[in-house]
Amino acid sequence: MNEITRRGLIFGAATVAACGVLVGVERVCLSAFADNQEPDDDPGPVKIVKFSDDGARLGVFTVPKVRHTKAEWKNQLTELQYDVTRRAATEFPFSGALYDQHAAGLYRCVDCGNALFDSNSKFDSGTGWPSFWQPIASENVREKKDFSVGVLRTEVNCALCSAHLGHVFTDGPEPTGLRYCMNSAALRFILRGSAAQEKS
Repeated sequence: MNEITRRGLIFGAATVAACGVLVGVERVCLSAFADNQEPDDDPGPVKIVKFSDDGARLGVFTVPKVRHTKAEWKNQLTELQYDVTRRAATEFPFSGALYDQHAAGLYRCVDCGNALFDSNSKFDSGTGWPSFWQPIASENVREKKDFSVGVLRTEVNCALCSAHLGHVFTDGPEPTGLRYCMNSAALRFILRGSAAQEKS
């Protein structure tokens, strides 16, 4: 039994290390080729659902897309936020500030403030990234096929500014069976109502 446990521990550690190496290689490659990215193919305007910070739905609005130059994005974002949202990099698992966040609140796009996810749909996927079984409104995200690492995946982007958020997979919990695996660096968490007042 001890031998089996030891083997499991070794294989588990090796798997986590390999995942970390792959994420690191992906970030280096994306940084090297970032300036060759294709321009945004959706010039807008876009329809999104707006939400107040306490999660109340304000309605559907047609708004212009948020667009900035690379220099403006770099000035607004941290290096990691820029790599993740504008270069489609991936943060290391268990390294983000929000993967273990369990408070009630709203998750907005760090680039443009668009409401993306509610804490009511967040779950612990064990992957080391914030995971949700649905977006706060389907209009607020865009999904597209991604073959960048040699495997077909579905990339998730902010509908308002085209920021890369992460990927969606079909191994999530009910009721949707989906796992929106997001990067903490792409999200800004807004603590909800009474919990926010208690902290202040």
